[in-house]
Amino acid sequence: MSSRNVKLSDEIKKINPAVIIVGGGLAGSECAWQLAKFGHQVALIEQRPIKSTEAHKTDSLGELVCSNSLKSSDPLSAPGLLKDELSRMGSLILQAAHLSEVPAGQALAVDRDKFAAHVSAQIEKNPKISIIRREITHYEELVCSNDTGIVPVVLATGPLTSKSLGESLKPVIGESLYFYDAIAPIVAGDSINKDVAFLQNRHFKGKDGVKNQEDEGDYLNCPLDQEQYYKFITELKNAERVASKDFEKTLYFQGCQPIEALLDKGDKTLAFGPMKPVGLMDPRTNTKSYAVLQLRKEDSEGRAWNMVGFQTKLKYPEQKRIFRLIPGLENAEFYRFGSLHRNTYINSPTLLDNQFRLKNMPVLHFAGQITGVEGYLESTAIGALIGRMLHLKLSGQMSEAPLPTPTTAVGSLANAILYGRAKNFQPMNINWGLVPLDGIGERDKEKKEKLVQRGKRQFTHWMSLFGGK
Repeated sequence: MSSRNVKLSDEIKKINPAVIIVGGGLAGSECAWQLAKFGHQVALIEQRPIKSTEAHKTDSLGELVCSNSLKSSDPLSAPGLLKDELSRMGSLILQAAHLSEVPAGQALAVDRDKFAAHVSAQIEKNPKISIIRREITHYEELVCSNDTGIVPVVLATGPLTSKSLGESLKPVIGESLYFYDAIAPIVAGDSINKDVAFLQNRHFKGKDGVKNQEDEGDYLNCPLDQEQYYKFITELKNAERVASKDFEKTLYFQGCQPIEALLDKGDKTLAFGPMKPVGLMDPRTNTKSYAVLQLRKEDSEGRAWNMVGFQTKLKYPEQKRIFRLIPGLENAEFYRFGSLHRNTYINSPTLLDNQFRLKNMPVLHFAGQITGVEGYLESTAIGALIGRMLHLKLSGQMSEAPLPTPTTAVGSLANAILYGRAKNFQPMNINWGLVPLDGIGERDKEKKEKLVQRGKRQFTHWMSLFGGK
């Protein structure tokens, strides 16, 4: 651990790192882990607890600030293929997720405290990784040399990059892009009315994807009839919201919009979105409700439950008043209210080369959400990718490491970041739309199976660069 009384340059000189990484989130931690696996010394710089952010609550590495879900584990889904590739790379983040997993049907959801504790413990005890706790206010603080030349720097500062560091980068990246991200509330389990809320997975599917009506289910479901739904949305439409700053246009990431923004599109939007009743049957009436709020476990004991898809920018008192209108939440107590924060990302197709380096300053690499990927898995994947690409260069195997092909999950994300449309560049989750068909028929009944099989073959070829390690 570092001391604020010691100059950063002196700390870095003492560590003599092969790579300097800024940001102890998912991408930064994973990048450091991959480099350390191949024997490279890493300096990992994290500003917390010296300076916190508007979304973080702890100083743990790998803290999850939004959802506790790492998406579907369905092996035929794009997130499922991405998990497979991360597993084959020996991902620390995926390891932590499996060790802290809580029931969530086919989704991989985690106890966020246990998750971050595992990531922190593994990084802290790794002899190849030295953690420096301090805020970086200017990128020039990071530029240094050793016996082999200028030390590569990876900026994995995420969507919550500090204002001072962001300002220092403007001369080399121009104005950064941004979008607003909303966090869903977390409800105390013992305050949920279990006489109303019922346990059930959508379509009765368990973790293995098999339909089983005898399975109690992992999600708590709060059912609303038509009258209750319209009473709820009427109050929601008229509720006080947190105002955006006058000088900023409010831009939301498409996959994480607050419920108020969704409702602005029409009264039935929530009933067809996060409150859709499809695949759920109220066991008391054996009928489908008009709308349903789903709650997902935040911990293995069910002491805390996340309001699925209920990202919000309502003021805190309004959240308590309005969400208690939902049947089953009449007496709800909140461990955390929903909130809104500003996320930063760069125009990667314009700024980065095929090594994720800044074109006009190649010492600086970018990794994780700041590059324009959205999601925990996606950020982790780009961190792992850059770590491995840097290893190939540092070990002298090649001056420029090849990207995995776009037919792989990691490769499709990299392709979207580096070669996407610069004019309207937007953050992107992993999805099959990023993966080229290249001869596989759009209407082929076995399309997903073929995409997965091909992706696994192509990823095996790329992994051979690392001796299967």
